[in-house]
Amino acid sequence: MASVSLKKLDKSYGALRIVKGIDLEIADGEFVVFVGPSGCGKSTTLRMVAGLETISGGEICIGEQVVNKLPPRERDIAMVFQDYALYPHKTVRENMGFSLKVRGTNIADSNRRINEAAEILGISHLLDRRPGQLSGGQRQRVAMGRAIVRRPQVFLFDEPLSNLDAKLRGQVRTEIKRLHQQIGTTIIYVTHDQVEAMTLADRIVILRGGDIEQVGTPDEVYNRPNSVFVGGFVGSPAMNFSKGRVTGDRLVFSDGNSLPFAAFRSEKATASEGQEMIVGVRPEHFTSAAASDAQLTVKVQVVEPLGSDTLVHFQLGGDVLTARMPPDVRTHAGEEIRVGVDSTKVHLFDAVTQRAVA
Repeated sequence: MASVSLKKLDKSYGALRIVKGIDLEIADGEFVVFVGPSGCGKSTTLRMVAGLETISGGEICIGEQVVNKLPPRERDIAMVFQDYALYPHKTVRENMGFSLKVRGTNIADSNRRINEAAEILGISHLLDRRPGQLSGGQRQRVAMGRAIVRRPQVFLFDEPLSNLDAKLRGQVRTEIKRLHQQIGTTIIYVTHDQVEAMTLADRIVILRGGDIEQVGTPDEVYNRPNSVFVGGFVGSPAMNFSKGRVTGDRLVFSDGNSLPFAAFRSEKATASEGQEMIVGVRPEHFTSAAASDAQLTVKVQVVEPLGSDTLVHFQLGGDVLTARMPPDVRTHAGEEIRVGVDSTKVHLFDAVTQRAVA
């Protein structure tokens, strides 16, 4: 196992700068997930760590060693790709043991490693099959097994679940979490799926346009987003946003609704009269009107019963917001209702910088 250090890491293709001097320290044995929209630089960063992309500037350290100029085979890493990259004419055992064969590992040691990895992943009964006889989830387990047998210092996962259906993604995601708990090796994992990031990571690195927007535990990025971007990217359904103007001791929205600014004001959340702020509320932090002093009068647009809860979409000012309500809520499109807001869970962002102020 080893730590990974990125110092002023930069990548450009001609005049196009993809990764913009990022700094990040990943501890030995930590599970770190890079997440962000397409084109944010997450896969490029991973490929630079792997040695599959040259760096334009900065430094990559694996353990105590600077690896900038080392080829991939000398970095002691193993990478799992989204397309499995298995040899179709080889059996599962032969696929898993191929890198060991290339390195000259003796047959007895190779078989022992393969059998141990297959046991961990629950694919011992598949060792004599070929990839064409396997499901997508089984192929991905074989790809992980091929990485495990190498016993690298660092595992790199590049969107490994993107080719699987929703049910298989959930199953293999659980396997990856269990794998990390068993072997404890450092893992850097890239995904565009924030659910994967939240469920797998010790820490999440949220990238935007080649920069790190926020680094934190799943709890930190969910409950204390430092920008509108992070608040809106993490969570499903996404955080609701609406612009309000500070008027006296209240935040007033364009439709006349208002919330008591003093109820969630902190030392950081100072504001001048007339200042515009973006108010962020997660869907689950709306409550019944009777349970809160902070209330809004809104008109329902769409109701989505989901069984375990009900999503109620309504308009506030010029924005459409979503509330996650109990399953027994009875309302319909066009109805005017009152909803409460948990004032302890309201997020305030500066309307100009879009950075958090509370």
